[in-house]
Amino acid sequence: MPNESLSVELNEERPHDLSVAPSFSTNGPFEIELDNLGQAVHVHLHIDDELSRVARLSGGNHYVDGGQTTGVEVYVSPADEPVTGKLKVVTGYGSETAYVDVTINPAPETRHVDVDETLSKPPVDKTEATSSESLSDVFPDVDPNGIPLFLLGIVALALAVGIATVFDSFAVTLGAGVVVGGVLVALGLSVFE
Repeated sequence: MPNESLSVELNEERPHDLSVAPSFSTNGPFEIELDNLGQAVHVHLHIDDELSRVARLSGGNHYVDGGQTTGVEVYVSPADEPVTGKLKVVTGYGSETAYVDVTINPAPETRHVDVDETLSKPPVDKTEATSSESLSDVFPDVDPNGIPLFLLGIVALALAVGIATVFDSFAVTLGAGVVVGGVLVALGLSVFE
């Protein structure tokens, strides 16, 4: 996408008249604006050999209707050093000719940042401990991977005690006791290695 433009005024004072700055400088792609102030005109654009090393016109021959503005893009390749050449602007099949000294400067230096796969992983905050890390600090013999199972066992125990309390039956209380015992044995085997 062009970031600058070179304005060429056509038919300002008389037919096939053209007015353009004698020089133009840029460091990237630009657009030539053909601004027709009078009747329709044909415009031919040409860049010399030196400038064509780093620049290329999107088109050479253009018909610009009266009162219209036509944009012609100039694509620019990166250059290590400034390149200066001539842009030739011709109207009326050669009746008027103008030359513009165009300088393409190297693009401003950009900083390159090397990116590796560690950027895709979120950083680990060492100051904030997870719940399993906190419990493993308190109980060093407890396997941190068994913590969710431990919590599930606590919920099962609470549920068994709650059911035994609600239903005043020996069979329910005995069943809850068996569940509590089984959960405690399973927790002991899985959490404490």
